[in-house]
Amino acid sequence: MEVILRETIAKVGRAGQVVQVKDGYARNYLLPRGLAYPATPGNKRRVEAESRHTAALQAAGKSDAEAVAARLAELELHFTAKAGDGDKLFGSVTSGDIAEQLTTKGVPVDKRAVQLEEPIRMIGAHTVAVRLHPEVQGHVRVWVVKDT
Repeated sequence: MEVILRETIAKVGRAGQVVQVKDGYARNYLLPRGLAYPATPGNKRRVEAESRHTAALQAAGKSDAEAVAARLAELELHFTAKAGDGDKLFGSVTSGDIAEQLTTKGVPVDKRAVQLEEPIRMIGAHTVAVRLHPEVQGHVRVWVVKDT
């Protein structure tokens, strides 16, 4: 059966793509859960219109994200924390801490957008990536200094 996917499904296809799947998979899983439409000519036209609208929204969102990325490049965040021997922090600086300080500086960012593999646990300067858009990633400089 030919269907149009409404959402990206692993090993099947991306949203808006017309794919051929087994009849039972379409009837029993994709269609009842609203993950796909039957591939009728009317639905194909509707998906094309939706994809044009989505592309226009993403282009506008990308330009906004690029402006925020330029602003992030100018910012420096400073954290003070207690540290022991070898400049190892007793606690850590997490993505939530970074997002909170960015919000106070006028750049509202969700903590899930801050790309930290693991929390910062060392004194020093760190460059942290922030995902602003699927195609735009900003970087902010984070300074962690020892509390005296």
